[in-house]
Amino acid sequence: MVKRAIEKAKALVEAMEYIRLFRDKIVVVKLGGSVLDDPALQKKLLADVVFLATVGIRPILIHGGGKAITKAMNESGLEPQWVQGRRYTDERTMAIVEHVLVHDINASICDTIKSMGCDAMAMHSLSSCVLFADPLRFTDDQGRKIDLGLVGDVKNVNAQLLKTLCASGIIPVIAPVAIDRAGGKLNVNADSAAGKVAAAVEAEKFVSVSDTNGILTDIKDPDSNISSATEAEIKKMIETGVISSGMLPKVEACLIALDGGVKKAHIIDGQIRHSLLLEIYTEEGVGTQIEK
Repeated sequence: MVKRAIEKAKALVEAMEYIRLFRDKIVVVKLGGSVLDDPALQKKLLADVVFLATVGIRPILIHGGGKAITKAMNESGLEPQWVQGRRYTDERTMAIVEHVLVHDINASICDTIKSMGCDAMAMHSLSSCVLFADPLRFTDDQGRKIDLGLVGDVKNVNAQLLKTLCASGIIPVIAPVAIDRAGGKLNVNADSAAGKVAAAVEAEKFVSVSDTNGILTDIKDPDSNISSATEAEIKKMIETGVISSGMLPKVEACLIALDGGVKKAHIIDGQIRHSLLLEIYTEEGVGTQIEK
């Protein structure tokens, strides 16, 4: 009993150094994967976010919702179409995207945070939007334009509003729907948007919460994760194919954040209990840390 108590005290003392170091600093957390699909898992992760806010860190959350959107589309009789990894978004799809992201996922996250004693503010296309985008345009090998519909690329972030909310002790919760120059709505990739938010607010850290324990050198071996890597090493792993498919957008978001001045980016497994706290408040961490 005493031994367990002593171990807990050691953990608190170790955390104290990091609490002092990151007090009043902004940490941007991108939520994705099972955290969004499992209410119990989401609640545990959000409890860690509330802990961060309680000890003086200023968290900003931005979430995805791809699986929930696909499910809602199927229930509405719509078949999702993908163009170079992006969801083709027409008016009907946009309506579903907005409803799922805003009314279902964003509202649920905000309600959970408030139930734990912290204030949260929904930031999305139906209230205070902080993401502003231009239509995303791709070209094929022949140079022909590829139509993605109402899909955007974030160009500007209302960093001042986000910083003001953080300074007031409010946790901004951002849904990845942006406003274009004409006032229309665009579906944006949550990973890249999160990286740009982190850069815009000059975050101390950017954390991508996924279903993988960081970057793996062998996707078939969950114990092959890399604990730390530089930006140059990450780019080499992309070139050699070590990093590909589902991990690529998360890594690219980290690189966007680092290029924008964020000091460190992290990829962690949200399924591991207290992974967010362990990555920030311990020397070892539990995921992959990427530095410039």
